[in-house]
Amino acid sequence: MNTATGTGRRPVGVRLRRPDRGGAWLWAFAVVAAVELVAVATDVPAAQWLAKPLLAPLLLAWLWRVRAANVPIAVGLLLATAGDVALLVPSEIAFLVGMGCFLGTQLAFITAFVRHRRARPAAVTGYLALWAVANAMLWSRLGDLRLPVLGYSLALCLMAATATALGRRVALGGALFLFSDLLIGLGAAGTTVPGHGVLVMATYSAALFLISTGWAATSRR
Repeated sequence: MNTATGTGRRPVGVRLRRPDRGGAWLWAFAVVAAVELVAVATDVPAAQWLAKPLLAPLLLAWLWRVRAANVPIAVGLLLATAGDVALLVPSEIAFLVGMGCFLGTQLAFITAFVRHRRARPAAVTGYLALWAVANAMLWSRLGDLRLPVLGYSLALCLMAATATALGRRVALGGALFLFSDLLIGLGAAGTTVPGHGVLVMATYSAALFLISTGWAATSRR
């Protein structure tokens, strides 16, 4: 072929990049997360009802698009969606329902992580120590929520511990998930920090993103 006309072979070393599959889902997640943070900061419940229930489903859609979703991860994200909806309702019963949904999320994530790679004993020991200290500090201030928080926080810490075996991104996601829920626990005990709600949602959204994208990267190796 006549290469002078531009119809010949590509020069050696030139590669054509394919567009990232499913990138639109991650952009949609970023937009929805930003809307949620603004809605929390400005206290607009309608916008929170619109944005918060979409966070986990958008990441699940991305995982299916890149063929990195399995049953435990999908179940975990779906239960997180149910928990997000429950926690939008301002009542103690809804709070307990939300905690139950997120307990399912932690157990589903633990199942996925342990099946893929064994947890590090040092990480498990460290997170269990953190669990014991945190519950000891909050025990006298949680009232009727003591036992539910005790059980849920144990599953949460085990999820964060098992996440450390899947690389830095998933490990950081697990740690941020724990931090976000620790802030919720402090709020339930009557202690808040400046920008409490925004910080809870920022760390939670980042946790979901890091766990999902880190899982995709690890499971496809």
